[in-house]
Amino acid sequence: MNKTTLFILIIVSQFLNSQSIDGAWEKYETNLAGNNERYVAIFSNGFNTSTVYNNIDGEFISTNGGSWYLDGNLLTQKIEFDSKNSERVGLTTTFEIELKDNKMTIINTGKTWIKIDDGRPGELNGAWLMSGRFRDGVKSMRNIDRPRKTMKILSGSRFQWIAYNTTTKQFMGTGGGTYKTIDGKYTEQIEFFSRDNSRVGAKLGFEYKLDDGEWNHMGFSSKGDPLHEIWVQRE
Repeated sequence: MNKTTLFILIIVSQFLNSQSIDGAWEKYETNLAGNNERYVAIFSNGFNTSTVYNNIDGEFISTNGGSWYLDGNLLTQKIEFDSKNSERVGLTTTFEIELKDNKMTIINTGKTWIKIDDGRPGELNGAWLMSGRFRDGVKSMRNIDRPRKTMKILSGSRFQWIAYNTTTKQFMGTGGGTYKTIDGKYTEQIEFFSRDNSRVGAKLGFEYKLDDGEWNHMGFSSKGDPLHEIWVQRE
């Protein structure tokens, strides 16, 4: 075996053994009251969420998230919202992680997350901001750089929306679960909803179309009103 062949084999081996943090992750814990809690994290397009809810009835417990980047084994996050502690908004935290065999271990806590998906198979993987809507056939857009944001983050199988304000540090609400994109149809299965726990278990169907970087989200609201929202990916 010559040196060139050996070098190529080493590079291929490193590539095959490399792990990406992008996608969805989960872990389960039992709290002091004996309730089983599910933790779900989504990392997509440089943004992330981490949410806790009751694994039995879907009761929402907490969520936080923002932007992130990975430098070697050091994960740095800038908090944009935190439903439990608003004083964390704007802060940056860095901690060491280990990625191995579709598992992510937080070194300082010893907690391990299991990977659910790697950004597939759904076609809407990314972090999206509500940017406008059609009303009576008229398109109306908004400034996505304003502090008041509605973000929707999706991996390959998980979704979560969050409404918050980075200036006031206010958290307004969130909901999430699983989704599918098949033949122009976008379907959500709700697993948690901070404003109304009775919505847990509901399945919502919409049409979707990607048009020049815009996600057109079309269907009917929970009240039965026509709905046509426009979302754009965060950069």
